[in-house]
Amino acid sequence: MEKSKVYFTNLRAKPGMNLQQKLARLMKTAGIGNIDFEKKYVAIKIHFGEPGNLAYIRPNYAKTVVDVVKELGGKPFLTDCNTLYVGGRKNALDHIDSAYLNGFSPFSTGCHIIIGDGLKGTDEALVAVDGEYIKEAKIGRAVMDADIFISLNHFKGHEMAGFGGALKNIGMGCGSRAGKMEMHSAGKPLVKERKCVGCGMCQKICAHSAITITDKKASIDHNKCVGCGRCIGICPHDAIYAKNDEACDIMNKKMAEYSLAVLKDRPHFHISLVMDVSPYCDCHAENDVAIVPDVGMFASFDPVALDVACADAVNKQPVCAGSILEEHLNAHACDGDHFHMVSPDTDWRSCVEHAEKLGIGHQAYELIEI
Repeated sequence: MEKSKVYFTNLRAKPGMNLQQKLARLMKTAGIGNIDFEKKYVAIKIHFGEPGNLAYIRPNYAKTVVDVVKELGGKPFLTDCNTLYVGGRKNALDHIDSAYLNGFSPFSTGCHIIIGDGLKGTDEALVAVDGEYIKEAKIGRAVMDADIFISLNHFKGHEMAGFGGALKNIGMGCGSRAGKMEMHSAGKPLVKERKCVGCGMCQKICAHSAITITDKKASIDHNKCVGCGRCIGICPHDAIYAKNDEACDIMNKKMAEYSLAVLKDRPHFHISLVMDVSPYCDCHAENDVAIVPDVGMFASFDPVALDVACADAVNKQPVCAGSILEEHLNAHACDGDHFHMVSPDTDWRSCVEHAEKLGIGHQAYELIEI
């Protein structure tokens, strides 16, 4: 079996070649020009960063990707889907405000922002995958409307997935609110009674008559509920929530199956920036000290090989002093996997192994440094 090619460049910047220019060169050397972009709509999937978090990718890098796509004749837009949890990206209006706050705008990046699953996280396309866990993935409609898909991700740790790389950016990131709930949860939504005021908004939007209001409090009949998550999005008081009770390994496998739904039957290309390697997701409204020094920029047509190459590169790095990784290493025996040491209940390999089984890509890779 031929190994997938993963291209890498470090973060050294000498006079005459800045980091944005190096990223553009990396993309072109990796073969992005082999895709026919002419007059094609191009979804560039990115995480805009939860307000308060400062580890997310700088918008300057997004502009570089946009510029390369435009140079090749494409019509790019930056996109992400709304979050399942309460925060600054729960609906499209707040989400775009958060993106602007963190520096992503048409003026700074050269293209528009489209929130993939619409105003309330309910604008979704149903994509058949016939996976082991997912039969029909719920993907943000704007993501699926694009002709070409590019993932631009910040590679970092994650408290459930082990790390957040290309596959998480694609699978979890492109799921609608109902899709995210399907990946995160083994069950159905629940009601926080102390927050519920009995306004009835959830009852009105439920298509399955699963919600009733009694004594000004909502309750959900799980025998009728299908887990679509629309009630979570509509609630003005954030009184309805997903339990997030799925086992990490199963969540990772579901994420791989969602990635297949996003990528199949169209051209795709993937970029990972291994810098500011925070221990947890950029969905946090804060970021902890990086666990390892900055590594570099990676690109590939194969997101599975890309994730494995980035993980290998991080695991070869020394541990940053004062980080949570150093704390855990001082308290426990080292097992050689930085991500597992940070979040011991996780196993990132379950995602890449399942993705390889699905035919998304290969774990075996050839690293080509430029």
